[in-house]
Amino acid sequence: MASPDKKAFPLRVDPALWAEVERLAAMELRSANAQAELLLREALSRRGIKLSPPKGRATAARSEQEAKE
Repeated sequence: MASPDKKAFPLRVDPALWAEVERLAAMELRSANAQAELLLREALSRRGIKLSPPKGRATAARSEQEAKE
């Protein structure tokens, strides 16, 4: 189900690239859309662009961090 506060748009992606996104998503128990968003956030972060954390469910990384504290 789409989140009302998120922007929806069509995206043209090479089928082999999307297959890898889907494979990673399945391994990490995410939807392909959530995986694509995660990969985009990681890429922006590596370029020094800071974004606020996504709204909604806690990510696995945040859950692991909270468990360590």
